[in-house]
This record gives sequence, C-alpha cells and structure tokens, in this order.
Amino acid sequence: QMQLVESGGGLVQAGASLRLSCKDSAPIFSSYAMAWFRQAPGKERELVAAISWSGDDTYYADSAKGRFTISRDNAKNTVSLQMNSLQPEDTAVYYCAAQSPETQYYTREQDFSLFGQGTQVTVSS
Repeated sequence: QMQLVESGGGLVQAGASLRLSCKDSAPIFSSYAMAWFRQAPGKERELVAAISWSGDDTYYADSAKGRFTISRDNAKNTVSLQMNSLQPEDTAVYYCAAQSPETQYYTREQDFSLFGQGTQVTVSS
C-alpha cells in the first residue's frame, strides 16, 4: 500500500527557492500519476501541479506556471516540486498526492485519492 511522505518545506524570504520531495515505498508508485496540492489558511485545497506515471506529461495551475516544476524518479519512488521565485501568497501546507485507481485523468482534484501528511512552506515578505 502506498504511503506518501513529504519533506523540504521551510521558511524562506520572497524570491527564494525551495524543493519539495515526496517518497513512497510501494512498488506500484510508477503506475500512478502524482501531484502536489496546497492549502493556505482559510482557503480551499488546490491542485498545484501534476505529472503522468511516465513523467512525460505535466499539468500546472496558473499560479504555478513558469515558477514551479514537477518531476519524478520512478527508480527512487520520488516526486519533487521545484519552486522558484516564491511569494508570500505561496505560503501553505503542501501535500503530495497519488492518482486514484478509479480514473485515468490527473488534472482534476477529484483524480487524486491518497495524500501525504503535508509539509509547511512559509514565505515572508
């Protein structure tokens, strides 16, 4: 069974970069699309970026385009989110997520059914 563990969050100043990582120990990791979500205080959880099982295709929310890059290494069962030019509005808990086995899609929030515990990202101005 998949179990997702995130790392790499922290406190940074505006304009800085952070790299989040998510690791899973299950051998079926490479069979599923993966994604990063975030939830800011008082706001709904939002899909930030997603990547297909092969890594060939990616999806980004408008807020992430041009600044964030999602990648995966199936040999290491990891998915990463490189975040550049961070702004205070990026402050949130970031969650790694695995695609639901019930869908072939991975660009909608409902396509993901397993989430990690989250890692806090705080960007100061």
